[in-house]
Amino acid sequence: MSTITRRGRALRRAVATAAVAVAMAATAGTAFAAGDPGAAADRARAEAERRTESAPSARALADADAPVLTPTFAMTAVDKRTSNLYLYFSDEAGGFDPRYDVGVGYEGFADSIDVDNDKDGWRDGGWALYTDGRLTYGWSDDSLQYHTNKIGTGWNIYTKVLSPGSLGGAAEADLIAVDKAGVLWQYLAYPEGRLTPRQRLGGGWGQYTQIESQGDLTGDGKPDIVARDTSGVLWLYQGTGDYKAPFTARTKVGGGWNTFDRILSVGDLDEDGVSDLVARKPNGELFRYSGTGSATGALYKPPVKIGHGFQVYNLL
Repeated sequence: MSTITRRGRALRRAVATAAVAVAMAATAGTAFAAGDPGAAADRARAEAERRTESAPSARALADADAPVLTPTFAMTAVDKRTSNLYLYFSDEAGGFDPRYDVGVGYEGFADSIDVDNDKDGWRDGGWALYTDGRLTYGWSDDSLQYHTNKIGTGWNIYTKVLSPGSLGGAAEADLIAVDKAGVLWQYLAYPEGRLTPRQRLGGGWGQYTQIESQGDLTGDGKPDIVARDTSGVLWLYQGTGDYKAPFTARTKVGGGWNTFDRILSVGDLDEDGVSDLVARKPNGELFRYSGTGSATGALYKPPVKIGHGFQVYNLL
C-alpha cells in the first residue's frame, strides 16, 4: 500500500471514531426508519468499537490526505448451530483478529453486503438481505445516528446478490444479482441505498457456483469480479467503469477451486492496496489469496493458511 493511501486510511479512521463510540451508545434505537434495524445497529456499534481501538497516532493524523480505493471489511460469520453473529476484523497483517461476538442472532438474514461510499477504508453502510426476500439499507448520518431504509421485497428471486463497488464511477457502490434462470442484473445505487430499476447484463451465470470480489483486482481502479464454475475453474470479469457494460469478457484465472466450499472477499486483507480472496476448505481451514494487482499475469499469489475451525460458520 502506498504511503498516501495508508495515511488516508489512518486519518479517516480516527476522524470517524473520535466520538463514535459514545455517540452510537447514546443514539442507538432513536433514529430508525423502516425495516428491522436491531442486528444491523449492533453490528454498527461493533464496527465503531473496532475503529476506536484502531485509531492512529497524532503523527499519522498530521500526514493523512488521500481516499482509500480498496476497503477492508470485517468477515461476517454466523454460527450454523446457534445463528449467533460474529465479526472477524482484519489484523492488518493478512489474517483476522480473534472473533468479535456481536451478541445477536442472525437467523433471519440471508446476506450482508458492505459498502465504503466515503472512501475511508471502513464500512459506512450496507444492504441487509433477509430470508423472506426483503432488502434494507443501513447507514450512519453525520450525527452518528443509525438509520435503515426498506429498499424492496421479492429479492429471494436471486441466488446471489453482491456489490463489487461503484460500477459506473459514481460515489455509491452498486449491486449486481443473479436470478434463478442464471441472468445477471445490475442495480445502480443512490445515497441512502435507493436503487435504479434493474438492467439486464446477460445470461449464462447459472454455470457459476460462487461469484465474489470487493474492489479492484487488476490495478486500474475499477471493481472486478471473479466467478467459479461447476468444474472448479475460476474466471475473472474485469471492470470497465462503464455502467452500460460494466465487465469485459471473462479470462481464465485457474482450475482446482472446487477444493473450497466457500470463497469470498472482504477487500484488502493484507494492507497492500489490492483486493484479496478468502477461501475455506470443507474441513474448516481458511486461506488467503493475496491479489497481485495484475491483469496480465497471475491474479493471485500462492495461498497462505490463516485459520482453522471455520466449518462451524456460514460465511457471508
